[in-house]
Amino acid sequence: MSHHQPIVEVRGLRFRYEDGTEALRGVDFMVHRGERVALLGANGSGKTTFLLHLNGILRGAGFIEVCGTELADSSLKSIRRKIGFLFQDPDDQLFLPTVLEDVAFGPLEHGCPAEEAIRRARAALERVGLQAEAARAPHRLSAGQRQRVALAGILAAEPEILVLDEPTTHLDPPSRAAFLALLEGLPQSLLLVSHDVAFAARLAKRAVFFEQGQIVADGPIDEIVRRFGWA
Repeated sequence: MSHHQPIVEVRGLRFRYEDGTEALRGVDFMVHRGERVALLGANGSGKTTFLLHLNGILRGAGFIEVCGTELADSSLKSIRRKIGFLFQDPDDQLFLPTVLEDVAFGPLEHGCPAEEAIRRARAALERVGLQAEAARAPHRLSAGQRQRVALAGILAAEPEILVLDEPTTHLDPPSRAAFLALLEGLPQSLLLVSHDVAFAARLAKRAVFFEQGQIVADGPIDEIVRRFGWA
């Protein structure tokens, strides 16, 4: 994949829920390798619905290409290796007896040999500063630590794109600051949904603004925040 080719390209994406709600109404979007973009907008404007299309959890009408591969039934598995999703609540992603097992789960699912999966898991835990907690049960950790374990699980799978959906919802200010510092040091392209504008502005220079299932603005995050009074 050439450096100039978008790492994510979406054209004309439409999606309607079974109850008839039109959640996406022709979304066009593009992000290049290494770019970090904040997705802003009110609850229900389509941000999360849009993100869930990028790895095929939801399937609407339109064109989606990730890392040079068009999203289709046949390419879902390979695309899901490229995108790491971190949701609001880390407890949705942590379900095994120990931290190390949880972090190794992703690589194992993607077909890594056990020894390599454990090596990646230990490296990812070191990256998030939790190598000393490898043998602990995830539910015994603080909310900030659990969020970092969930992130380690994604990093161990070595994705090219990170997608974060309201990742600071359950974090206190010190945990939020530690989590921000960790994210700032990562090399991946990043898509971030957050109502915490100060947090988003530290991570992303660019923002898109969703309104009623469409992207109605795309530009520097400070301009978008000013224009829509999103402070």
